[in-house]
Amino acid sequence: MRGLWADLADLVLPADCAGCRERHPGMRHGVCPACVTALAALRPRSVRPTPAPPGLPPCAALGPYAGPLREALLAYKEHGRHGLARPLGALLAEVVAAAVGGVRPIALVPVPDTAAAARARYGDHLDRLARHCAARLSQGGWPVRVHRPLRAMPRPDSVTLDSAGRAAVAEAAFRPRPGAVRGVVPGDVPVVVVLDDIVTTGVTLAAAARVLATAGWAPSVAAVLAATEKRHHL
Repeated sequence: MRGLWADLADLVLPADCAGCRERHPGMRHGVCPACVTALAALRPRSVRPTPAPPGLPPCAALGPYAGPLREALLAYKEHGRHGLARPLGALLAEVVAAAVGGVRPIALVPVPDTAAAARARYGDHLDRLARHCAARLSQGGWPVRVHRPLRAMPRPDSVTLDSAGRAAVAEAAFRPRPGAVRGVVPGDVPVVVVLDDIVTTGVTLAAAARVLATAGWAPSVAAVLAATEKRHHL
C-alpha cells in the first residue's frame, strides 16, 4: 500500500511545499522530501470524539490534524492543489485497509459536499479522494466500488460553528438519493465504509451514518485522514 513518494513525485509546481509551505529552490514536487517522510511515517489508528455522538460508527484516522497532514489537506481543499488528491487518496486507502482488516468487498461512501462547496472547490473534494482511494485499494487486490447514496443539503460552513451548532446543522445535512437503497447480493455483501477528510466532533459522520442506515447502507466503519485533538487549557 505504500509508494507515497511515487505519487508525490508526479506533482510539479508550484515550488511551495504543500506540507510546510516553504519554498525549496529547485523543488520539482508538490511536497518536499521532509514532509513526504513525515506523511509516510503516519500509521492509521482508532479515534473517537468525546463525547461521541449517537450513531457514530467505529472510526480510524491516519493522524492528527496537524503538521504536514493539516497543511496538505488545506492546500488541497482550500487552495486548489487538486493534484494532491492522488497521494491523499492513497493515504486514505491505508486507513480503509487498516479499519476493515483483511481483504473483503468494500463499498466506499464519501460524505458529499454541498453544491455551493463543490462549486467553490471546482468539484466535490471527497469524491476525488474516494476515487483515488478506490484505485489504490483495487491495485492491492481489494474488490471495491465508490457509491454515492447521499446528497448534501445546503448548510453553513462548519468551520464557523461551535460543537452545538455543528450538531444542529448535521441533523438536516443529508438526504438519501432517490433509489439509493442497496440491493444485497447473498455471499457478496460489501463492508460499507463512510469517508471524510477530517473528524472533529463526529456529528457529521454520525448524521451521514444514520441516513445511510435508513437507506440500507449502514456503515461498519468510518475512515478519515485526520482527527482534531482537543486542547486542554489550565
